[in-house]
Amino acid sequence: MKSFRKELWFNVPSRRGFVNITPQVEDCLRESGIAEGMVLVNAMHITASVFINDNERGLFNDFEIWLEKLAPHEPVSRYQHNSGEDNADAHLKRSIMGREVVVAITGGKLDFGPWEQIFYGEFDGRRKKRVLVKIIGE
Repeated sequence: MKSFRKELWFNVPSRRGFVNITPQVEDCLRESGIAEGMVLVNAMHITASVFINDNERGLFNDFEIWLEKLAPHEPVSRYQHNSGEDNADAHLKRSIMGREVVVAITGGKLDFGPWEQIFYGEFDGRRKKRVLVKIIGE
């Protein structure tokens, strides 16, 4: 069995945003040379997320509205975590959207269902954060 590890770095210029990282994960898969196995993709920061969904602009607007209703950014005084920070909502949003995804690799390709792609979700941006790609298989 082979193992491959790579870090992807992102710096979303706004507080929140969604980035389709499927092409970068596919690049990692090609670089790994692994044809059958599994890939783990996870956000290595507590205010960011990795998830699988459809690449549709309206859906991301819906996520933004839904997440803001569930964990509104303001007023920041509502959160106990915000003593010197203003990102408690980002921690909650990450918990909702998830830390990681695992995708099967079949025939050297990500074995997705229809419309599935991998996304990086940023909830407290404007600084560099990393995503781990770990691939195991043969």
